Amino acid sequence: MKPTPIFCKTDYHFLRELILKSKNSTNAKEIGQLSQELDRAKIIKENELDHSVIRINSYVMIEDVKAGKQMKIQIVLPSMADIKQNKISILAPLSVAIIGFKENDQVDWELPAGLKTLKIIAVDNSDVANS
Repeated sequence: MKPTPIFCKTDYHFLRELILKSKNSTNAKEIGQLSQELDRAKIIKENELDHSVIRINSYVMIEDVKAGKQMKIQIVLPSMADIKQNKISILAPLSVAIIGFKENDQVDWELPAGLKTLKIIAVDNSDVANS
């Protein structure tokens, strides 16, 4: 069974605003998928959010289960995205796939390279509160 994404109210409302502002962007498919993930998400208070839940500005170590490859990324706002620094836009397919999930969750998601099973190995949110 697919895990349910979890968002604090602040992040939830921020992402809904971002979706509205990005309606006419080139990321239409990802915006639709992010909206669907928000529709099924569990929304909780900021102080109840587990520190291992992936949020905007989280550093995440993920593994492509089938390929056995790991990568470390940071999920950022579209304006901060920089693939050379492994900063991935929240509107990129990979970010949409894992936002709202936590360490040890496993997610099946259709990425440009095909259906992938992604395991979340580690999440670091130490910079999130400061952003």
